[in-house]
Amino acid sequence: MSSKIQELIKQKEEIEKAITEEKSRHRVEGIEKAKAIIEEYDLDISDVFPNRANKPKSSGSSASKVIPKYRNPENGQTWTGRGKEPLWIAGKDRSLFLI
Repeated sequence: MSSKIQELIKQKEEIEKAITEEKSRHRVEGIEKAKAIIEEYDLDISDVFPNRANKPKSSGSSASKVIPKYRNPENGQTWTGRGKEPLWIAGKDRSLFLI
């Protein structure tokens, strides 16, 4: 690789580092300004973010439990009808296994 390319790559890395540092500095300044305004006007989170205040954090699974539709008469296993079908129902008439 030529020295000119290496020099340009080094400049690019320095510029990207400078951009990251500047963004970080601006973020810190923005947070400080926001905190000052919140304190000055005695604001609450619900004043600033009315749609987000007091909402419980999701635990990762927001879907409710699905009721099984099918049961294996041989061993009592169930299946909701979602996802990959179990081997005991694969290729068979599902109406025979309805709960």
